[in-house]
Amino acid sequence: MRYQLLGKSGLRVSELCLGTMTFGTEWGTGSDKADSQAVFQRYLEAGGNFLDTANHYTNGTSEKFIADFAQGMRQKLIYATKYTLYTQPNDINDGGNHRKNLVQSVEGSLQRLQTDYIDVLYIHAWDYTTPVEEVMRGLDDLVRAGKVLYIGISDTPAWVVSRANMLAELRGWTQFIGLQIEYSLVERTPERELLPMAKELDMSVLAWAPLGAGLLTGKYLESNDSTTKRMKSDSARLTPTTTKIAQKVVEIARRTGYSPAQIALAWVKEQGRKVIPIIGARRLSQLEDNLKCLEVQFSEEDLAELNAISQISLGFPHEMLGKSVVKDRIFGGKQDLLDF
Repeated sequence: MRYQLLGKSGLRVSELCLGTMTFGTEWGTGSDKADSQAVFQRYLEAGGNFLDTANHYTNGTSEKFIADFAQGMRQKLIYATKYTLYTQPNDINDGGNHRKNLVQSVEGSLQRLQTDYIDVLYIHAWDYTTPVEEVMRGLDDLVRAGKVLYIGISDTPAWVVSRANMLAELRGWTQFIGLQIEYSLVERTPERELLPMAKELDMSVLAWAPLGAGLLTGKYLESNDSTTKRMKSDSARLTPTTTKIAQKVVEIARRTGYSPAQIALAWVKEQGRKVIPIIGARRLSQLEDNLKCLEVQFSEEDLAELNAISQISLGFPHEMLGKSVVKDRIFGGKQDLLDF
C-alpha cells in the first residue's frame, strides 16, 4: 500500500480506504463481529490506515466494532465518520446538517469510537435547509475545540461545496479537504462538475460504490438461478448500457488474468492522483481480491476500451465550450499557440 496527502492537508492516508458499512448485521446484509475483525486486520496488514464509517451505519455498530478492533492502535489509524442521517427515527432534529444534530452526532460518534477526536468528519448529505454559514461555522467550532481535525463532504452538489469552501476561505474557517461521491465505470456523471471542482479546490475524491453495487464484478451476468434473476429485476443499475460495460470489464479481466473487481477498482485509481476507492467487504476473500487491484497495470488498449464503452455526455456547457468554432472566437483562432 502506498500513501498520499488528503486534499490540501498534510494528513497521510492509504491509497485504498476501507469502508465499514458492512460491519454489523443489523441491516441484514453485513458481517458478524468475527468476520468484520478479520477484514479489519487484513486491511491493516496490507498497510491500510484509512477507515470510513458513519454514525448511521448498522445503527452505530460499525463505529463500535472499529473501537473494539483498534484497541492500542488509535494513533496509527485515520477515523473518518459522518453526520447528517438520523440515529433515532421519528425525531425531527435527529438528522440534518444543523448545529444541534452536528453536536449530538459528533458526541455520539466519539463515545462509540472510544476516542477524543475524529480525524475526518464528513457531512453525509446536503439537507437543503440549513444555512451554509451555520454548517461551516459549526464545523469550524468543532475543529477549534479539538474534537475534529479535518472536514469533508459527501453526496452534495458541486455548487454547494464550492460556495461553502469559498465562504470558509474568506472568513478564515476550516475548509473541506475531502469529497465523497459515487464514482465508477457505471457512474461517471461526477465528471461533469464534481471531479473538476475537486481538482480545482485540491480536494481528495473518495469514491464509494466503485464496483457499481456489485454490477462490475460480473456476478449479475454469470448465473441463471432464481436468486440472480431476482437481483437482476431489482437492480435499477442493470440497464443495456451498464450490462455492456460490465461485460467489457469481465472480458478484459479474462484476457489479463485479473478479476473483474480488480479491473473496476484499478480503473477508478487511474482517474487521478487524489482519487481513492472505498473498498468494502463482507468476507475476507472479497477483501483479498480487492487488494490485488493495486497490482493491475493497464495496457493503453484496455484502458481506452474501458473509457470508450463507459463514456458519458458531459452536456452543456462543456461540450459547447469544447467546440473548435467556439474556441476560435474565444482565442481569435490562436488557441494552439497559447501555453497554459
